[in-house]
Amino acid sequence: MKKKIIITGGAGYIGSHCVLSLVKNDYVPIILDNFSNSCPSIIKNLESIINKKIIFYKLDIKNTKKLKLIFKRHKCQAVIHCAGYKSVKESNRIPIAYLENNIQSTLSLLECMKEHKIYELIFSSSATVYNQDQKLPWKETGQIGKTTNPYGTSKYIIERILIDIGKSDPKWNFKIARYFNPIGNHPSGLIRDNSKGIPNNLMPYIVKVAQKKLPYLNVYGKNYSTRDGTCIRDFIHVTDLAEGHIAMLKKKNHKKRLEIYNFGTGKGSTVLEVIKAFEKETGIHIPFRFAKRRKGDVPISLSSSKKAFKKLFWKPKLNLNQAIIDIKATLNL
Repeated sequence: MKKKIIITGGAGYIGSHCVLSLVKNDYVPIILDNFSNSCPSIIKNLESIINKKIIFYKLDIKNTKKLKLIFKRHKCQAVIHCAGYKSVKESNRIPIAYLENNIQSTLSLLECMKEHKIYELIFSSSATVYNQDQKLPWKETGQIGKTTNPYGTSKYIIERILIDIGKSDPKWNFKIARYFNPIGNHPSGLIRDNSKGIPNNLMPYIVKVAQKKLPYLNVYGKNYSTRDGTCIRDFIHVTDLAEGHIAMLKKKNHKKRLEIYNFGTGKGSTVLEVIKAFEKETGIHIPFRFAKRRKGDVPISLSSSKKAFKKLFWKPKLNLNQAIIDIKATLNL
C-alpha cells in the first residue's frame, strides 16, 4: 500500500512542487491549504500534470478541530509542513500576524499529530534563521537566532519548539529543511511562483516586468559590500528542492530525534547578475531602478549543503540558467 503524506501549504509554490515529487516517488499526498497565498486552480493543474485526482482539503490548520478530523480520516506516515506566511518585507509591516500565524499553525499541527500518533515531521524553515555576521557559506552547525525580520524570527522560534519537543519525547522524528532561494518551475508551467500582488521574490518580480504587468523592477540597495553592490543569494531550482524533501522522507533518524539540512547550491548570484542572465536567455530587456534597502535584507546568503550531499545523497541538478529556460518556455516570453 502506498504511504500517505499530509502536506500543509500544498497548493503553494514549494508545496505544489513537493506534491509532484511525492507522486513521482509513489507516495499519496494529502494537501491542506487555505489559499492565503495561492490559487484554487493549482489543484486542477496538479491533477492535470499527474493525470489523477488529488486528495485536498481547504483548511486553515490553526482550526485544530477540523484538522483532527482529517488526521482521523487519513492514517499517514508523515507530515511535510510548508504552510505559513513567507514575505520578509510584509513581516516587517505586520509582525504580530506573522508570529501568530506561523507559530500557532505549527502548534496546532503538532497537537493533532501527537493525538493521532504521527511523529514524523519535515518542517520548511529558512536561511533567514542564520546570523549574518559569521563565515560564509553557512553550515547547519552555524550560529542562529539573530534574525533580521519577523518572518525569520517565526522560523527560528518554530525550530526551537521542535528541538524542545524532540528532547522531551523520543518518539518524535523531526527534519528541518533550511531553504535558501527557490526559483524556477515545473516545465509544464501549470504551477509556478505566482504570489498575489507585487512579488517579494526576485524572479517572479522580473517575470511580471517581462510580461509588462509591472513597469520596472525595484532593486533594493546598490551599495552592499558585494561585487556589484547588490545582494547575493543562493538560488536553487524548486524541483531540486522538492526532491530534497523526498530524500528526507526516505532517510531515517537512527541516533538523533532531529536533523537539520541546508538546501542550496553553494553558489551565489547578485541581483544584477540574475537580471542579466534573464535578459540574455529571453532577449527581453528588464528595466529597473535602484530603491532603498529593504529592512531585514542581508547582504549575502550562501549555503553549505555538504550535509545533504553526504547523508541524503542529494545534489542539485539544475542551475540558474535552467530555471530561466523553464520560465521562458512556460510563460511564452
